[in-house]
Amino acid sequence: MTDGTVNPSRDTLVGARRVVVKIGSALLTNDGRGLDDAAIGGWVDQIAELHRRGIEVVLVSSGAVAAGMVRLGWQRRPSAVHELQAAAAVGQNSLTECYEGHFARHGILTAQVLLTHDDLSNRKRYLNARSALRTLVGLRVVPVINENDTVVTDEIRFGDNDTLGALVANLLEADALVILTDQEGLFDADPRANPGARLIQQGRADDPSLAAVAGGGGALGRGGMTTKVRAAQLAARSGAVTVIASGRQSAVLARLVAGESLGTLLLPEQAPMAARKRWLAGQLQVRGTLTLDDGAVSVLRRQGSSLLPVGVRQAAGTFVRGDMVLCVDEQGHRVAKGLVNYGIEDARQILGKPSQRIEAILGYMEAPELIHRDNLIIL
Repeated sequence: MTDGTVNPSRDTLVGARRVVVKIGSALLTNDGRGLDDAAIGGWVDQIAELHRRGIEVVLVSSGAVAAGMVRLGWQRRPSAVHELQAAAAVGQNSLTECYEGHFARHGILTAQVLLTHDDLSNRKRYLNARSALRTLVGLRVVPVINENDTVVTDEIRFGDNDTLGALVANLLEADALVILTDQEGLFDADPRANPGARLIQQGRADDPSLAAVAGGGGALGRGGMTTKVRAAQLAARSGAVTVIASGRQSAVLARLVAGESLGTLLLPEQAPMAARKRWLAGQLQVRGTLTLDDGAVSVLRRQGSSLLPVGVRQAAGTFVRGDMVLCVDEQGHRVAKGLVNYGIEDARQILGKPSQRIEAILGYMEAPELIHRDNLIIL
């Protein structure tokens, strides 16, 4: 399936500075026999090695429900929401303690982060989650993220942690999403039924033919290859590459970031910044308007800079932090649009003021710019 050689198309992994790693239930619980402490310790050792190299790693971990089932003596995954919530509550403590203990061996702090779909669909909570996670990785802490199964309902759940991993990759603009599973990767047929099935070493995340060869989920997890392919498509929206690989291969993470051809590599259609700009361009609904002076218009168009409050004359609308706003010149011509860092009331207080005065005026400073250049597209 792989000869250990470096594939030039894997250069994105070689140069990755921020990676989201998702580990599935079947791996973590040794196919349902309780948390596999030794295996978890091995993955933590690998993550710690990446951490030492300066790579920011965010861990998305399944296993809470499966671990809780073992502790409760349940042989089958329940279907009732309240039973799943109970199992998650019992198992999450064990999962967190296990990770905490192993990372402590390397002197690395961890942070438990439990998310629901509402946290990433509500723009304000989305930005708060992003700020918190960025702060954690900036402090050299490894976030351990799971869906908040104890309180989530079917109506607001992600559906599987593959999807959650992809959305976290979008949230943090990660370079790569690595999905560790109990299979070597995505095959062109079911390898359990067809011994001649071949590993798909590389493809495009948006290739519709991949869905046809993806199978269903196992008894413990909610996902299968179908959810992993879908996760790759979601991750590609922010330009992240996705690798689906076996977590049971030795030193799999180190080998992947060294460019070795392990598992299945699914590539985005566009590079990260191009993908993000395309997403911004597609956001049709704007919540307000910022009127810029001639100097600000010139800087944005010629230099592609961030929009600072000093160059803004007026603010109108009902926008809050994170909303899309339209930027116009003093004649009302469209100049740009982007995601604003301050709500309308705060924005009006700092218009025309230098960034160093924001904290004195508002009592806090979320950011020195009204719109960061990464969240701004020129029209």
